[in-house]
Amino acid sequence: MSERIFLAAALALIITLILGPLMIPVLRVLKFGQTIREEGPKRHLAKAGTPTMGGIIFLVGIVVSALVMAEKPTSLEMVMVISAMLGYGLIGFIDDFIKVVMHRSLGLRAYQKLIGQIALAFLLTWAANRFLGRGTDLVIPFTSIHLELGLLYYPFVAFIIVGITNAVNLTDGLDGLAAGATTFSMLSYIGIAWLAASQGGRVAILAYESDLAVFAAAVVGGCLGFLRFNKNPARVFMGDTGSLALGGALVGLAVLTKTELILLVIGGVYVVEAISVILQVISYQTTGKRIFRMSPLHHHFELGGWSERKVVMVFWLASILCGVLGVIAYMAGMF
Repeated sequence: MSERIFLAAALALIITLILGPLMIPVLRVLKFGQTIREEGPKRHLAKAGTPTMGGIIFLVGIVVSALVMAEKPTSLEMVMVISAMLGYGLIGFIDDFIKVVMHRSLGLRAYQKLIGQIALAFLLTWAANRFLGRGTDLVIPFTSIHLELGLLYYPFVAFIIVGITNAVNLTDGLDGLAAGATTFSMLSYIGIAWLAASQGGRVAILAYESDLAVFAAAVVGGCLGFLRFNKNPARVFMGDTGSLALGGALVGLAVLTKTELILLVIGGVYVVEAISVILQVISYQTTGKRIFRMSPLHHHFELGGWSERKVVMVFWLASILCGVLGVIAYMAGMF
């Protein structure tokens, strides 16, 4: 199993590194350039025109690697987690295409994105329960307690799914931030998927080996490869195509490993980023005052004088700590 995990990461890394130099010039020629918010940090204005929609680069590497290295590439687990990733990625691609190619600054309407995201969330949770017997209970982090929700499971987990996918999208605001944070989150899911498979029982992914661990490793490889081109100063941005796809990969793993609540621990950085936006909006609309210099939170530190690289490194460190804490939260429920 460890060999397949390593090879999946290596193959996705290699494919992404090969595709990057081929795709970036194409995106530039097609004028798929990023538009920068004028109200943001002024130094970001220099990034205007940098090719976006680069998520396509690592998505190819992830899918090819996962399917090649999986013990059973046509298993329902693998089909569902890849579908979750590509489904949310497709929503992001359409949004990017409208903004960048059709030059409509707002892209998809908020309600249009939400309808698609909610529909995918319900489809994922329903299929996991109907075809894989994952059930409608939630495991409370750091305990072995299972809380049965019945039909309430679907809207509750759909809320988590939509929230996390959009939170990953919000985190993609600095060079390398989302790709690095997702790398560490996925390392946690390699451990969780491996533990789930080795333990057996209802949450076991596959009796012979966890193909979800292989998938998570492929995402790690894809993100590391993308960082070669996305690190500061970025040569390409992943766009909503990439960030929503990474969010889809995370929520797919969470549902299939029954770690929906533990995902909130592993993805603590994403959660804090999303909360900062919510608090900022509520505060400004109710009092006319802002809590943060700018939201999401990473911009608050930038405007406070931190360099972009310092913000990214600190957030990466926070992601590592959240990932370790998430694995501990999962292991606590095994005993």
